Amino acid sequence: QVQLVESGGVLVQAGGSLRLSCAASGLTFSNYHMAWFREAPGKEREFVARISWNGINTVHADSVKGRFTISRDNAKSTVYLQMNSLKPEDTAVYYCAASSSGYSVYDRSTYPYWGQGTQVTVSS
Repeated sequence: QVQLVESGGVLVQAGGSLRLSCAASGLTFSNYHMAWFREAPGKEREFVARISWNGINTVHADSVKGRFTISRDNAKSTVYLQMNSLKPEDTAVYYCAASSSGYSVYDRSTYPYWGQGTQVTVSS
């Protein structure tokens, strides 16, 4: 079965950096577009970034543009989220997701496969 396993979430000070990883198995990774979402306490899960199957096209939410970068390594079946200049409002559980659809990239329902999430906490 499909498994997405996130890692790298920790407690970090504001202004710091983190790199999240998501290792995929049970699917042909290079056939899937990959995305990161996040869910803060009391808020809905929101789109963070998405990368196309070949790594050529990326989209980032306005709230993270210029600070976060999504990337992938198809040989390792892994997608990454480099997070720089972290702010307390970035505190959330971060989830990776996979979809073979190239449409509605911001919509959670586009992604049938999800990881269990990794907690990122940014202290002020």
